[in-house]
Amino acid sequence: MSDKSDVLYKVHDNVAEITINRPRYRNAQSRVLLERLDKCFQRASKDRDVRVIALFGAGEHFSSGHDLGTADEIRDRENRPPQEGVRGRFDHSYDNYVEKTLRWRNLPKPTIVGVQGYCIFGGWIIASAMDIIYAGESALFLGSNFQYFSIPWDVSVRRAKELLFEGRFINAEEACELGLVNKVLPDTDLRKGVLDYASRVVENDPFQLRMTKMAVNHVQDSQGFQAHIEASHVMHILSATGEQDPEFSLKTPERKRRPMVERAIENSKKGKSE
Repeated sequence: MSDKSDVLYKVHDNVAEITINRPRYRNAQSRVLLERLDKCFQRASKDRDVRVIALFGAGEHFSSGHDLGTADEIRDRENRPPQEGVRGRFDHSYDNYVEKTLRWRNLPKPTIVGVQGYCIFGGWIIASAMDIIYAGESALFLGSNFQYFSIPWDVSVRRAKELLFEGRFINAEEACELGLVNKVLPDTDLRKGVLDYASRVVENDPFQLRMTKMAVNHVQDSQGFQAHIEASHVMHILSATGEQDPEFSLKTPERKRRPMVERAIENSKKGKSE
C-alpha cells in the first residue's frame, strides 16, 4: 500500500488497484489528492508487472467532485496560493482537470473503474477518463459544463443537452442505457466484478492491449475529441467568469438559487413521476 493515506495503491496478480481514500469527505478531490492520484497512475503505467489498472472510491461514494473547502484544501491553498484572476484560474483549472485527465485517458494500459454512490462533477471527469466503467446499483451521476467536458462523447449530443439543461442525476441503470456505464452490479459485488473482469484482461498480450486502446481512442481523436475538450475548457472558464458580472452575480440576494446538487435531486424525482 502507498503511504499516502488519501490515495491507496497496491498490485496483485498484474492488476494495480488504486483507491481514492477520503470517505470522510465523500472522496472530494483536493489538489493534493489529484497530484497523488496522477503519481499512482504514472507508477502503474511504468511498472512492467502491471497490465491493468483498477480504480475505486472508498466508502459509500466514488467521489462528490471538487474539494470546495475542507481544512486540507484550504491549508494547501494557503501554502501554494494560485495566481489570482482569470490567468490563475485558467492555469489551475487546466493543469488539474484537463491536462491530467487527458493523460489518464491515454495511459498505455487498460483502466477500469468501479463507481458507487455519488459520482458528481469531478467524479464524472475521472470516471469518464477510464476505459471501462462498472457501476454499483447505488451509483448516481451528475454532470455539468465542467472543465473536462466529455459528456457529449459519453452519452451523445442530444442526451447531453437534455441532462445539462435540466440538471438532474442519472442512476446506474439509465447510465448503462446511455452508454456511459458498461455494466451494473449490486454494490456488494462491485469490487469483485471489476477485479474479475481485470483478471480476464490481463491474460492478453500487453502490447496488443496497448495498440487496441490506441486504435479505439483514435476514433474519437480523429473526430476532434481533444480539440473539443480544449475549446470547451475555455468556455467553462468564460462561464465561471460571467457569473461574477455585477448584474448576474449569484451572490446578490435577488439572484440566489438553491445549490445545483439539491436541484438535481428534486429534478430527478420529478422526472420519475412524469
